[in-house]
Amino acid sequence: MSRPLEGRIAVVTGSSRGIGRGTAIALGEMGATVYVTGRTTGDGELTIDTTVRMVNAAGGRGIPVRVDHGDDSQIAGLFDQVRAEAGRLDVLVNNVYKIPDPPAWGGGFWDHPVSIWDDQVGIGLRAHYVASWHAAPLLFAAGAGGAIVNVSSPGGRSYHFSSSYGAGKAGLDRLSADMAIELRPKGIACCSVYPGAVATEFILEWAGERGSDLAKMQTTIGVGRAIAALVVAPDLMERSGTIQWIDDLSRQFDTRDENGNLAAPYPR
Repeated sequence: MSRPLEGRIAVVTGSSRGIGRGTAIALGEMGATVYVTGRTTGDGELTIDTTVRMVNAAGGRGIPVRVDHGDDSQIAGLFDQVRAEAGRLDVLVNNVYKIPDPPAWGGGFWDHPVSIWDDQVGIGLRAHYVASWHAAPLLFAAGAGGAIVNVSSPGGRSYHFSSSYGAGKAGLDRLSADMAIELRPKGIACCSVYPGAVATEFILEWAGERGSDLAKMQTTIGVGRAIAALVVAPDLMERSGTIQWIDDLSRQFDTRDENGNLAAPYPR
């Protein structure tokens, strides 16, 4: 496998599981050193330490950093560590997200506690801004060609789950578009990506309880490989400021999941 990210430095937030884990592994397959963040550590299945082992097994170098992305000081500490150890950053994937407990699916906004705004917009939007703010000087230190990728959702364009969910995703898309304008003179790209239905651990558990069909879901590795292909694309700067659909990227770059499948198409 080609290793176009050999010697490059990446940060993937919220990568103890789900899309973050799949993306960290995919960047590792391309040879990157990947800082893996999350709150859960140890030898369990869904921890940053387990993701690091997977990144290493894929051919990259994983570095675990315990971070609560609801705490600005911990986000600052993450990038202080990157600065001290690497002195640069080539790729930031803002993926971290907090699913409210219980999930805010269905009903009206008045049925949900106000705290879900802080869960879904605070972690799913504000924390991405804070991470990007700290990452920017490190991206500039690496020179032109770097990328910020914000993991968004079709919920930014149409109703999904709850009004707070949609507000957070629409805000993230706008943040990506506007950061792209400000980053362009530095030669740094910024995009939102839209996965479709993804078989994350949470969704697998939820779907299993309801007997849902998982055959049309994308895998986390498949999503990660599409994101990795985007950040090394020769036309990355032309895509900057746009929303990139994972199923389109999979077909454009022929990225396949661990089962050899292209990303399942998502209805527009």
